[in-house]
Amino acid sequence: MAAPGDQGELAFDYGFLLRVMEETPWLGALNEYLSRRSYLAGFSLTQADVEVFSRLRGPPPCQYPHALRWYRHVATLRQELQATVETGKRVQPPWSPPPRTEVPKLYLYNSLTRTKEEFIPQNGRKVLWYCCGPTVYDASHMGHARSYISFDILRRILKNYFKYDVLYCMNITDIDDKIIKRARQNYLLEQYKEKKPSPTQILQDVLTARKPFLAKLAETTDPDKKQMLERLHVAVSTALEPLQGAVQGDAEGAVLEGHAQLLVEESKDLLSDWLDSQFGSQVTENSIFSTLPKYWEGEYHKDMAALNVLPPDVLTRVSEYVPEIVDFVKKIVENGYGYVSNGSVYFDTAKFDAGDKHSYAKLVPEAVGDQKALHEGEGDLSISADRLSEKRSPIDFALWKASKPGEPSWDSPWGKGRPGWHIECSAMAGSILGESMDIHGGGFDLRFPHHDNELAQSEAHFENDHWVRYFLHTGHLTIAGCKMSKSLKNFITIKDALAKHTARQLRLAFLMHSWKDTLDYSSNTMESAIQYEKFLNEFFLNVKDILRAPTDITGQFERWEEAEMELNRSFYNQKAAVHAALRDNIDTRTALEELRVLVSQSNAYIAGRKNAKLAPNRMLLQSIALYLTDLLKTFGAIEGAEPIGFPVGTNGQNVDLESTVMPYLKVLSDFREGVRKIAREQKVTEVLSLCDMVRDETLPELGVRLEDHEGLPTVVKLVDRETLLKEKEEKKKVRADSSYICQDRSMAKLAKMKIPPSEMFRSETDKYSTFDETGFPTHDADGKEISKGQTKKLRKLYEAQEKLYKEYLDSMQNGS
Repeated sequence: MAAPGDQGELAFDYGFLLRVMEETPWLGALNEYLSRRSYLAGFSLTQADVEVFSRLRGPPPCQYPHALRWYRHVATLRQELQATVETGKRVQPPWSPPPRTEVPKLYLYNSLTRTKEEFIPQNGRKVLWYCCGPTVYDASHMGHARSYISFDILRRILKNYFKYDVLYCMNITDIDDKIIKRARQNYLLEQYKEKKPSPTQILQDVLTARKPFLAKLAETTDPDKKQMLERLHVAVSTALEPLQGAVQGDAEGAVLEGHAQLLVEESKDLLSDWLDSQFGSQVTENSIFSTLPKYWEGEYHKDMAALNVLPPDVLTRVSEYVPEIVDFVKKIVENGYGYVSNGSVYFDTAKFDAGDKHSYAKLVPEAVGDQKALHEGEGDLSISADRLSEKRSPIDFALWKASKPGEPSWDSPWGKGRPGWHIECSAMAGSILGESMDIHGGGFDLRFPHHDNELAQSEAHFENDHWVRYFLHTGHLTIAGCKMSKSLKNFITIKDALAKHTARQLRLAFLMHSWKDTLDYSSNTMESAIQYEKFLNEFFLNVKDILRAPTDITGQFERWEEAEMELNRSFYNQKAAVHAALRDNIDTRTALEELRVLVSQSNAYIAGRKNAKLAPNRMLLQSIALYLTDLLKTFGAIEGAEPIGFPVGTNGQNVDLESTVMPYLKVLSDFREGVRKIAREQKVTEVLSLCDMVRDETLPELGVRLEDHEGLPTVVKLVDRETLLKEKEEKKKVRADSSYICQDRSMAKLAKMKIPPSEMFRSETDKYSTFDETGFPTHDADGKEISKGQTKKLRKLYEAQEKLYKEYLDSMQNGS
C-alpha cells in the first residue's frame, strides 16, 4: 500500500499478513498499520493492496475502523478501474521507483583496532568528543600545531560537511610535575636576582651549581638531551671566563657587573636547577604554581586563534576539577581497582586486567612494562625510589599523589595531595561527557601510557568496557626529516612558524598530508602549500573577473554546448571523488588532489573559450567556485563571508575590500585601455610606456594586478601586496638573467664570426688530420678519407661560416 512519499514501495510486509491464517490477528495487524499511514491523498492501487483486498470476504467489522475505511476506498477504486476498462478510457501506466542505492558510510582509523572502522555514533547524529589539551608551561610549538590543526580540520568536516552534532571538550593541564618544577625554578631565580648578589657571589654560585650539572651531563645517555646539555655547558663556560678574569684582575665595578649579568643570563637553567635543589621545598604558596600556567594558557589561546583553530565547546582545567577528581578516585578504590599507599593512591593494573570484561593497555599492549615510558607518564617529581617503592607493581600508576614540600596540595580523604596526570582527563571527560564518548583524540605519543591508563581507570570507575568508541591519534611532526628538538636547534614555536608563513598556508600543508601519518615540516612542504594556494587563488580571481562582466538578468543564463556539458560532468565526478575521499578516513590529501583536477579542467575550459573569443559560462564557473570556496571554508582554510575565493585585505578588516574598491579599479582599467588604444593608433610610445608603468610599478604597490590580453578586456585582480612585490622582483631577476644570456650569446656569436672559414676545422685535430688549401678537411684523425655524406655536411657548415665571416668583415669596414 503506497502512501505519499513512499514512491510506490511496499509500505509494509504484506507477505507476513498473507501468512497469518487466523482472521482476528490478521485484521488487527492490518488495522494497526493503517492507523499510522495515509492511504487517501495521492493513493493508487498496488499489488499489495490487490492481494490483501482479495483476502477479505467483505468489509471488516466496525471495531477495525482504519481497515474498514481502506476497504471502502479500495473497493471504489476497483469499481472505477473496471468502468474505465469497459469504456476504453486511457489511464496512467504503472510506475515503479528506481533501484535503491546504498548510502555511503564514513570510515575512521580507530587506534583501538588499528584499522579503519565504520563510524557509528552512540546516539544518532550526536557526537561526544574529548581531546587532550596542552600542558601549559612553555610556548606552543609546531608539534602542538600538528595535533590541534589536524583535529580542528576533522572536527569541522564532521560538523559542517557530514552534519554531525559535535560536542567538543578539551582540557588544559595546569597541575603537572613539569609545571610545578618550572614555576618553582622561575620563582626562585627571580628571588635570587632581586637580592642583587655581588659579582663575586654570582661567580661562586655558578661554580657551585656547575658541579651537579656536570655530573648530570656525564650520566645522560639520550643523545638529544646530552647535546643540549653540552651546548649549555659551552655557553656557561664561555660566560665564566670573562668574569673570572675580571675578578682576578680587580676590574672596575661596572665591568664586573656587566660580566656578572651576562653569566646569570647564560647560566639561568643551571642556576634554576641548583636553587630548586636547595630551596624548592620552601616554596609552598599555591598561587606561585598558578601564575605560570595561566600566562602560557593565554599564549596558547592566542596561537590557536592565529591559526584559525576553533575554540572547544567546553574547556576544563585540572585546577578547577580537583573535587571531581577526588570523587572519581574514591569510586575506583570502592570498586576494588585502587589502593592507598603512604598517602598516595595507585591503580591496581593486575586486579583490573584480571577482570572478565577488562583489559589493560588496549591501545599498545606490547608496551606494557616499558619503564622509560611509565616513568615519563608519572613525571619527574614522582619517580624517586621512595615513590616507586609504594607500588605493588612497577606498572601500577598514580591516581592521587601525596604532596611533598614545595608542591601544591589539596585536601583529600588520603591527606594533602594533588592529582596524577592520567586521572585528570578521565574525571573531567566523565563530568562533561558521561560514562562513554564517541571520539577521544590526542597525539600519537600519548597512546601509552597516558591513553591506555585513561582507558583503564575510566572503565574501572564506570565498570564498562567502552569508555571510548573511537580513538584518533594524529601523526608525528618532523622538521626537515629530523625529530624536533632544542638540542638540534630546530625547535619551532607557532609564533616562529607564523612569522614565515600564513595560517592558511600552514593549514594547506596539513591538509595535503594524512592526519594520522608523520608530517615533515620543511621548505619543500611549505613551498607545495604556497603553490597550491596560488593555484587556487588565480582560479578564483579569474572567475571573479568573468562574473564582473556586465550582463542583464537573463543574459547570465547562457546556452550549454558540449564544452559546458563536459565540464559539468567533470564537476560532478570530482565532487563524488572528493566525497569518497572524505568518507575514507577524512582523506584531505586525496580530496585536495581531486580539487586540483577540477580547477585544472576549469582553467582549460576558460582558456578554450577565450581562445575562441567566446565568453565562458558564468553560472557554471560560479557554481564550481562556490563549491570550492565552501569546501575550503569547511576545512578552515578560508575565513570571512566572501562567497568566492580567499578574502582580500589585512586581517581584521571588517569591510569587504573587493566590492568596495573594484568599481573604481574597473573605471581606471577601462580608462587606461582607452588611452592605450589611442596611443597605439597614434603611435605615442611615451603614453604606452606610462600605461605599462601604471600596470607594472604603481598598482602592484597597492595590491592590484592588471593583466592585458590581446583582443580581450583587461583583467583586474586584487592580490596580496607582498605577493605582487615578490612577483615583481622575480620578473626583474628573469629579465636580468635573460639580459646576461643574450649578452653571452652575442659575445659567443661575435667570437664565432671572427673565425675565418679556412681556420674553423684546423683546430679540431682530434677529428681531422689532413686539409686542402682552403682549410677544408679531407681525412679523419685516423688518416681515412672522409666519406661523401660527411663531406656534404661539413661543406654546409663551411659555407655558413663564410657568410658569418663576411658579415664580420663588412661590419668592421662600416665601423659598427
